[in-house]
Amino acid sequence: MNSPFTIPGLEHLQPSGGSGSGEAAGGQSRSSAVEGGDEARVERGPRAASREQLLEGLNDPQRAAVVHEGAPLLVVAGAGSGKTRVLTRRIAWLVAERGAHPGSILAITFTNKAAAEMKERVEELVGKRARLMWVSTFHSACVRILRKEADKLGYKASFSIYDAADSKRLMGLVLKELELDPKKYQPNAVLNWISDRKNELVDVDEAAKQASNAFEEAYARAYRTYQRRLSEANAMDFDDLIMATVHLFMAFPDVRETYRRRFRHVLVDEYQDTNHAQYALIHQLCAHDPEDDGSAQRVAPAELMVVGDADQSIYAFRGANIRNILDFEKDFADATSILLEQNYRSTQTILATANQVIGHNKGRKPKRLWTDAGDGDKIVGWVADDEHAEARFVSDEIDRLVDAGARPGDVAVFYRTNAQSRVFEEIFMRTGQPYKVVGGVRFYERKEVRDALAYLRVLVNPADEISLRRILNTPKRGIGDRAEACVSAYAERERITFFEALTKAHLAPGIATRSLKNIQGFVDVMTEVAQMVEADERPDVILETILDRSGYLAELEASDDPQDGTRVENLAELVAVAREFAEDPQAGPSADPTDVEAGTVSPGLGDFLERVALVADSDQIPDADDTAGVVTLMTLHTAKGLEFPIVFLTGLEDGVFPHMRALGDASELEEERRLAYVGITRARQKLYVSRAVVRSAWGAPSHNPASRFIDEFPVDLVDWKRTAQMAPRPRTEYSRGASAPMGAPTAAGRRNFSSAAARLDAVSKATSAREIPSLAPGDRVVHDSFGMGTVVALEGVAEKSVASVDFGSAGVKRLLLRYAPLEKL
Repeated sequence: MNSPFTIPGLEHLQPSGGSGSGEAAGGQSRSSAVEGGDEARVERGPRAASREQLLEGLNDPQRAAVVHEGAPLLVVAGAGSGKTRVLTRRIAWLVAERGAHPGSILAITFTNKAAAEMKERVEELVGKRARLMWVSTFHSACVRILRKEADKLGYKASFSIYDAADSKRLMGLVLKELELDPKKYQPNAVLNWISDRKNELVDVDEAAKQASNAFEEAYARAYRTYQRRLSEANAMDFDDLIMATVHLFMAFPDVRETYRRRFRHVLVDEYQDTNHAQYALIHQLCAHDPEDDGSAQRVAPAELMVVGDADQSIYAFRGANIRNILDFEKDFADATSILLEQNYRSTQTILATANQVIGHNKGRKPKRLWTDAGDGDKIVGWVADDEHAEARFVSDEIDRLVDAGARPGDVAVFYRTNAQSRVFEEIFMRTGQPYKVVGGVRFYERKEVRDALAYLRVLVNPADEISLRRILNTPKRGIGDRAEACVSAYAERERITFFEALTKAHLAPGIATRSLKNIQGFVDVMTEVAQMVEADERPDVILETILDRSGYLAELEASDDPQDGTRVENLAELVAVAREFAEDPQAGPSADPTDVEAGTVSPGLGDFLERVALVADSDQIPDADDTAGVVTLMTLHTAKGLEFPIVFLTGLEDGVFPHMRALGDASELEEERRLAYVGITRARQKLYVSRAVVRSAWGAPSHNPASRFIDEFPVDLVDWKRTAQMAPRPRTEYSRGASAPMGAPTAAGRRNFSSAAARLDAVSKATSAREIPSLAPGDRVVHDSFGMGTVVALEGVAEKSVASVDFGSAGVKRLLLRYAPLEKL
């Protein structure tokens, strides 16, 4: 099979001025005759809302966005300004008032939950014909396209979708094949590097050309081998889904034309969170065709509306590019912008604070949120002695609020990093405070669930070697590492898939007779159950059958380990999920809604696996009804898009929030400030802010100055119930009036590393000291264990020099340069 994605980057995809075409006449797609534009008008159903009802309750800017026609439209929607209402009303308006066929509408959101809610709300306005719309995430929409067009990229339509764990497992095999030291080339670090390239639409050939040092050359080799093995396994990872779709459109203009003709109206939510690949996908569908010289009968660009807020762009670490929204009017020369500033969520005090903080960012478009809901309470501030005292304050205050009539479910506690949840959990458990942590081990990441899903994935796609190796000896069936290696060697020699090699294991040299018998038993079970898949049996029935026939369930049920009892319950829950899926005719994410409504398709096992694979982190956030009795703990990144009556914004210290890695980088500091803006604007009625004078770090006390964001709060809007003057004064090496040595941090950014440095020094006594490298913030370095990283801060001088280095997935590490195996690139 040819290696996919060898098409050059985006040389031919230059941003050009688009002209929204309104209701341009579209052709018919290959899948249905009801997918055009004006020619496929639909009569208003009995449940459809009237023109007046569609505009009811909208303010002037919202109404203008709903009825806009023609030019590309950017809706700058401030926090809590009703953007979801605008999106749903506009879609309903397109169908009910402008006669757009629902099948010609593509609406992109960032979570499956948001897509489902939007579709439901539109259906309430225009009736069941709304089910013909494509309302989905970027990944789901791309999967839907790729299932139909996969053969053009050398894939079968049954390709598997690898999640992060699958990719890491495959990368482990890649590094072993290339004989790269996994300690020096950590799988996660390599995968992050590859993900960055895919988000920029850089394929394996271009990545090899761009490699600038030995490490990147090794990463590029790993990228090439990783893509080859994905292709051999008939699998794609998440980044491939979007990159492959963009490359498909670029390489096959007729395919792109089909989807340009189908989608006459494209709406994109959270546009500030799009990366370059997602931006390119939208451009392929909606920008003027750069190859159209006027002689070809190509369809005019679709009518595009994007909704977003640059002040809430907080996902740069995932590849999001804030320039996509800031430069929208440059990319689409005739674009129109509408600003939504009226907030329907928070009090004016909360909004004024948010406005004041975000106003310190440079280069942003002016926007000031306002509300007619009144000033509300002042923000409450608290300075605690340490992180435990901070958590106790939060717990005590929640008790007081509940006694006054609030529900635990009204309260959310936000923090910058997941690790900060531990102390809150400890205190909440001690005080009996009911809570739920959002962002823990997800249901689909539990071992037994992943094992069961691996069985199903092999049934759908026998070429999926990663899933197959996972279940080959799970449960234990006497197929050891030696037997697996013999089969693998045979597969490589004969250039066949691992599963095909298993069916011919008797031809593999060196394999033991006992192993051969066990392999044959495994192949027989998989072949037998695969017949159920071919017969389109329900996913829940297939799942129950394979759990039984494989012996997996029996092994757990026979165990005396209480945890295995919980694992059985989790598998029962997975069966319930599969049953619910089978009984929902809209459940298959890759099934075309038009075909579903026509009854020509029914959800199958492949659709079920897609639904599981495409569930995002934010889809795991519990519904309000599920959390009414518990306080919600979550990171600020997870909190985006949510709102709570009462919010505690904790850990407001320089080095914690803003994060240490941002202190030496102006652009990252602005992103941290946007994160603060997001956190503040989640609060509806009451907002608390807190910090600790001392916080444990690396097992030693760390004295952090107050977050610079606190200095940006309006002084008259914060009521500090406890201040730093009431807390014990921290002792630092410069606190007695001695002048700081040259190179030491200033008072504004001081951070005491003496204890951590001493600890590292003590551990390293037996280690020979190294020559101290000369480093500066921004330098690229490589560490023997953590791989490549970027210096973000430096402390101390000479033998006491400590560098904070951001190693990507490994996080920020503080390293005593005298001993750290660190090399400047």
